[in-house]
Amino acid sequence: MLNERLAELLCEEEIKWYQRAKVKHLLEGDANTKYYHLLANGRHRKTHIFQLEDGNNIIEGDAQLKQHIINYYKNLFGPPESSSILLEEHQVQDIPQVSDLENEFLTDVFSEYEVRAAVFQMQHNKAPGPDGFPPEF
Repeated sequence: MLNERLAELLCEEEIKWYQRAKVKHLLEGDANTKYYHLLANGRHRKTHIFQLEDGNNIIEGDAQLKQHIINYYKNLFGPPESSSILLEEHQVQDIPQVSDLENEFLTDVFSEYEVRAAVFQMQHNKAPGPDGFPPEF
C-alpha cells in the first residue's frame, strides 16, 4: 500500500518537473534570454570539432583543423597518379560496329504504320511519357 502511494507521488513529481521544463522552454526558449543562449551554445559545443587525432598526432585550432580536413579530402578525392585507361577516339577495334545495312535501317525515316503501331500499343490512362503527355494526348 505504501509502495503504491510512493510510486504515485514520484510519478506526479516527475510529471510536475516535466511540465515546468516545458513551460520554461515555451516562455524563454525563443526569446533573447540567458536560457536561450545556454541552449544555443550547448548545441554549438556538441557539434563543434575541437580536435582530431591523426595516428599519434593531435590536431587542434580552427586553422590547423581546416587545413587537415582539406588535405585529407584532396588526397581522398584527388586525381589518380596514373591510369591504364586511354581515351583515344581513333581506336575502335574493341567496340562492336554497325554494318552499313544496319546503319541504313536505323537512320531510315519512320513510316506511318510504325508510328501507328507504337501509339496503339500504349496503354490508356497510364503514366505520362518523358514529355509529360499521356498517350491519349
